[in-house]
Amino acid sequence: MAEASSPHLLFVGGAGDATLAVDVVENALRQARARGLTIHLTNQEATLPATPTVNALADTVSAVDFSVRGASAEWVRERTSAGDRYEVVFGVREMAQEAVAEVADALGLPGNAPEAVHRVRTKDEARAHLAAAGFRQPRFRVCATEPEARGFLAGSTGPWVVKPRDAMGSEGVTRIDGPAELAAALDFLPAGHGGDDGSGGEVSFIVEEFVEGTEYSAEGVFLGGAPHILALTSKELLPPPNFFEIEYVIPAILPEPTATEIERQVEAALTALGLRFGQFHVELWWTEHGVVLGEVHVRNAGGWIHRMLPHVIPGLEWFGLVYDDVLGNPVDKAALKPVRGSAIRFLTPPPGRLLAIEGWDEVLAHPAVLHAELAITPGTVVEPHRSVGNRVGHIAVGADTPEEAQALARKLEAGVRFVTEPVEEK
Repeated sequence: MAEASSPHLLFVGGAGDATLAVDVVENALRQARARGLTIHLTNQEATLPATPTVNALADTVSAVDFSVRGASAEWVRERTSAGDRYEVVFGVREMAQEAVAEVADALGLPGNAPEAVHRVRTKDEARAHLAAAGFRQPRFRVCATEPEARGFLAGSTGPWVVKPRDAMGSEGVTRIDGPAELAAALDFLPAGHGGDDGSGGEVSFIVEEFVEGTEYSAEGVFLGGAPHILALTSKELLPPPNFFEIEYVIPAILPEPTATEIERQVEAALTALGLRFGQFHVELWWTEHGVVLGEVHVRNAGGWIHRMLPHVIPGLEWFGLVYDDVLGNPVDKAALKPVRGSAIRFLTPPPGRLLAIEGWDEVLAHPAVLHAELAITPGTVVEPHRSVGNRVGHIAVGADTPEEAQALARKLEAGVRFVTEPVEEK
């Protein structure tokens, strides 16, 4: 355990119980330990028993519900009144970012302003703020009912995207090409994100014009309050209507002027949104008119990008950079540039009951594989691929260049065969 005199990290929100979430937080906590930080971790009471390996990396663990606005800030005021002290406040879970900001604000420690985090977590508010600041944004409307949505369709140009206001991982996101597809898109929204919320009230969702362009994201960290982009990520998606991502390549294979313009726009947008602390993951499109910004997240990227970046930038400790920035440790910005390539393929076996998997042992034995995982076994019913929640496996590789990494990931994926049979409808 760390000594009492060491700096104290309050890690808000802990980890979810998914393999990826646990791996992210274990990395974040190990990088804190490497810097001599004493760790106090909070998480929801119901989740703590499901994350024992994460809890074991902390010096102290407390049950605090980050989803209740103000609860984490009230709790930390009580702890500091009782004699606790903290020098760093951090957390990586999307749904805990407002709590992270509230706690840092309550303690007067480095962090994002709570109102700035709320703004980017509420997609329509972020869109409106960026548009007002002069950034290209698709036209959109926040709707509470199907008739409102139909009114927007009638007065705008399709295709369109229907999505929740504050979900993540492409959950509930659907592209539609006409009004006849609207009802099904509304049915696909997560519970409590569209139409009747079950209590007699109504909740809202977003309908926006679909952006025609190639999708990318920017991964980075704030240093001294300013955004620093570590790498751009290119993406491949399954065809609409949903937004299932099947490939990432880092760094994105782009002409240098295009990459430079994307980075300029992302950094300017983060500054305009009032963000200044931690990590960021910004989604965007490159279109015939240039950059169109998508969603902004004040956390690390998902999809195992936290495992890919340290190959692309040897020696990188993405979470450690946040701690170094707060603690005043030296950071060599010139060394934070991609020098190798990485790619990941998310596997998409045909829907049906899985009978057998062939070729997986060869994947695990390949020396260039950074991480590979299968979440299905024979007997599992494979559902249609619609969002991050439907991912059943992945293969992440490292190579000398992004082009080589992309080719290798695709080759390894092609060597895996899923044998399925149709499932009879009841």
